[in-house]
Amino acid sequence: MPHLTTAGTTSPATGADRLGFGIPGYAHPLLAPVEWAELTRPGTPLHWAVLDVADGGPGSRPDPHCLEAAGKLRNAGIRVLGHLDLAHGTRTFGEVVSDAHRYLDWYRVGGFLLDRCPAGPEDLPEVRRMTATLETVLDGGHLVLGHGTHPHPGYAEVADQLVTFCGPWTDYRWSQVAEWTAGHPPERFAHFVHGVPRTHLEEAMRIARWQGAGTIFFTDRVGTGAGAGRADGGRADGGRPGVGRAGQNGAFSSLPGYWDEIVSQIGPGVSE
Repeated sequence: MPHLTTAGTTSPATGADRLGFGIPGYAHPLLAPVEWAELTRPGTPLHWAVLDVADGGPGSRPDPHCLEAAGKLRNAGIRVLGHLDLAHGTRTFGEVVSDAHRYLDWYRVGGFLLDRCPAGPEDLPEVRRMTATLETVLDGGHLVLGHGTHPHPGYAEVADQLVTFCGPWTDYRWSQVAEWTAGHPPERFAHFVHGVPRTHLEEAMRIARWQGAGTIFFTDRVGTGAGAGRADGGRADGGRPGVGRAGQNGAFSSLPGYWDEIVSQIGPGVSE
């Protein structure tokens, strides 16, 4: 089982109501119609879903299928986040804000996932500048920083949520949580894990609760897309893989094989 970096620094979350789903980025609605339809199923404890139109951004023009999918989620009261790729700080401020405006104009998103977000203290001022601008553009909204690892604690002050783990079950089951996270409630943190066997699903949820994560996405899928097997997750820049579906070689593009089971375990139930 995982353990805290310092024993006794936090207490486990209690109650299934602490957990809900964040969808890192299903495949295009034409390729994954069942996945997108399931998000509006009554009783699904869904915090938000990411719309990744063009593998990291909004694309060059509105996509009618993505417009329809986003509209159905909004009408069901579900928050839709646009996917903005920060490329570990190599994209310019103007590029990112331009993508954000397109997401807002075309898809009326209610926030953003800032994927491949830098994690070091030297990049914090620029990320703070970016999130402050996005908050103004959104007039509120929800901002998630997709580090995929524990960043410098200062990042907790510039966004609503941090993705502090994104990777395979083989790493997650032995992972540690940074001591500073104990000073924040579970709704501030998200964990995304692929390759979780059905037989270890309950263990994975216990880990999330003990480590203080309120938003999760667990799947038994493993990466099979382009770039599978590459240590960099298929990214041309060779950096740390991203949170979205491309960054994890497609592992998050489709429903877990045990979707009904996990929904029933952390939600009010599944209507057959």
